[in-house]
Amino acid sequence: MLRENGEGKWIIFAPSIAPYMKKHNFFAGPAILPAPVLEQAAAAVSDFEGMGLSILEISHRSPQFVAVLNEAEALVRELLGVSDDFAVLFLTGGASSQFFVSAMNLLNEDQTAGYIDTGAWSAKAIKEAKNFGGVNVLASSKDGNYNYIPENIEIPSGLQYVHLTANNTIFGTQFAEFPETDAPLVADMSSEIFSRRLPMEKFGLIYAGAQKNMGPAGVTLAIVRKDLLGKVKRTLPTMLDYRTHIAKQSSFNTPPVFPIYVSMLTMRWVKAQGGVEAMEKHNADKAQLLYDEIDRNPKFRGTVANKASRSLMNVTFEPVDEADAQPFLDACEAAGCVGVKGHRSVGGFRASIYNSMPKSSVQALVDVMKSF
Repeated sequence: MLRENGEGKWIIFAPSIAPYMKKHNFFAGPAILPAPVLEQAAAAVSDFEGMGLSILEISHRSPQFVAVLNEAEALVRELLGVSDDFAVLFLTGGASSQFFVSAMNLLNEDQTAGYIDTGAWSAKAIKEAKNFGGVNVLASSKDGNYNYIPENIEIPSGLQYVHLTANNTIFGTQFAEFPETDAPLVADMSSEIFSRRLPMEKFGLIYAGAQKNMGPAGVTLAIVRKDLLGKVKRTLPTMLDYRTHIAKQSSFNTPPVFPIYVSMLTMRWVKAQGGVEAMEKHNADKAQLLYDEIDRNPKFRGTVANKASRSLMNVTFEPVDEADAQPFLDACEAAGCVGVKGHRSVGGFRASIYNSMPKSSVQALVDVMKSF
């Protein structure tokens, strides 16, 4: 906001965001961020670290931002237990770019990777990977409109890697456990990163767009096992080679300074809450509260066929009577619950309850359901 300073000049000031945090934000992404993070980010837009400059206008080579990058990497390693065998990168292009960048860097034309098809995003990853090598679709839930996670998947040996989408925002499904394989797992974790503990020893690459559970849109996290790189025969474009960004510590070109900063603040917040172990319990409690109401309430039904496949991040459900759909959305809006409408491709309702969503907001939605 702008304010006149009494000398004929206008200055930016950052008021507390508390008066504006009246909505319960269930949007799937860009999604809710912790209130303390928004306050710190707002202040940094006015004056970052006492520099007399906005975070939006400082050099990415400045000591102040290099310190942000270093802390962001250190927090990723601490929160997820990432060893020095992995590189931690902050990239651009979103998770959708990683659909092809991952295959380009890890898969030769004469090799085969396994893919598990559990939704729109995994289907797009499969399409991109076919441009670079063989693709073996190991299992798919497309026959049920992606309303379950395949179980007891037979994974042959000798695959270059096995790719999966850990959580499916559109269809409300999530891998409760990761499959056993002799190949490294490659996982799109955009909508669940930092929400639970991970068996890092199983993974060769994890990538995540920030805008659902880590920070604002504009930065993509990639955690890649370094010994997997440099083995493809093709010539890689400089910007699409993970090794380029490892060598330059995510600053080969100008990185997205502000999204990285806000992501760092969000990771600080996760750490202050007790880390991913605390987030895991927090998320399970919220999801249970909402799923219990869906299962109890005769006006609604869940859309995920197997309860073991239910997502802790994106809860999808629908009205038993379609005539109730718009009145329910109107009731949600009146109660300050926004973003509850389901994805345009499937309809119904969706409540995204990421790390930053307080249990009180989930209770507010449950209260609407009870009174509806």
